[in-house]
Amino acid sequence: MKKFLLYSLVAAMTVFVSLPAEVSAASGKSTGSSKQNVKTNAAARQKTAKAKQKPVASKVVAADSEFLFDKEGRLTLGSASALVLDQMTGAALVEKNPGMILPIASISKLMTAMVLLDSRPNMEEVISISDADVDYLKGTRSRLPVGVSMTRDTALLLALMSSENRAANALARHYPGGLPAFVAAMNRKAKAMGLTQTRFEEPTGLSFNNVSTARDLSRMVMAAHQYPLIREYSTMAAAKVDMGDRVLDFTNTNALVKNPQWQIGLSKTGYISEAGRCLVMQAWVAGKPVVMVFLDSNGKMTRVGDANRVKRWMEGDTPKNTGA
Repeated sequence: MKKFLLYSLVAAMTVFVSLPAEVSAASGKSTGSSKQNVKTNAAARQKTAKAKQKPVASKVVAADSEFLFDKEGRLTLGSASALVLDQMTGAALVEKNPGMILPIASISKLMTAMVLLDSRPNMEEVISISDADVDYLKGTRSRLPVGVSMTRDTALLLALMSSENRAANALARHYPGGLPAFVAAMNRKAKAMGLTQTRFEEPTGLSFNNVSTARDLSRMVMAAHQYPLIREYSTMAAAKVDMGDRVLDFTNTNALVKNPQWQIGLSKTGYISEAGRCLVMQAWVAGKPVVMVFLDSNGKMTRVGDANRVKRWMEGDTPKNTGA
């Protein structure tokens, strides 16, 4: 059996609500736990660039030489679509093109994890990585060689924390009825949850046909937040995994889980070229639980920058300078 040592995890409270709306952002282009082991079309992107935004405030504020608001008083975000919800009140604190249908990349793995756990499998059962789990679609790399074995529990950890595509695919492949049955279950669950704009073609997010909206994903995040194991593994900073012939270090794809200024209760990143950089989180900000969704961010660090800008705005960060 493959064993690993947990370096750290971030715990969070569970709060669940519905989804209304309030403040807009500026335009711009992201049950018990065992300790073992998807091309946005051109029309859609043009629609994003032309989308009109509502003003968030009537002021321009600069903080540490980085503008939080543009000249029209709109919160500066580099993500094509974004939604930030106050879970206590159900209000949308920030929204930008929340109904735009976009590829969601590895955010898909949250649904993969829920479908897996809903089936109540033996998490200590050993499964193996096979050639069927190799990414021949995008040619992405993996640190899990063909032939390596691990428990379902370890595979789930690596799929959520490090976004390991082979681990996620192997979990789906070992589902009763195999991969087709698993994907069908993903879409059934999405429908049952009322995710009307969400579709899944496979369990990893490598296909650009895995699509959703920020609105749908906010619901998906809140649903996933009800699973203790998803909360734990998606926010774990790092882990060592014994691969038999060597021990490998794996880290979380979201650097914010290691930031002491953040209290994150669920996290998942995603990236393929068609989806851009994506990030979803449940976190506590300014003393309240929020759900954050950032899709199709236009730079490697933009999704993190957007999250930090929203956090600073919510916390009323006093700027050093103001300007137009």
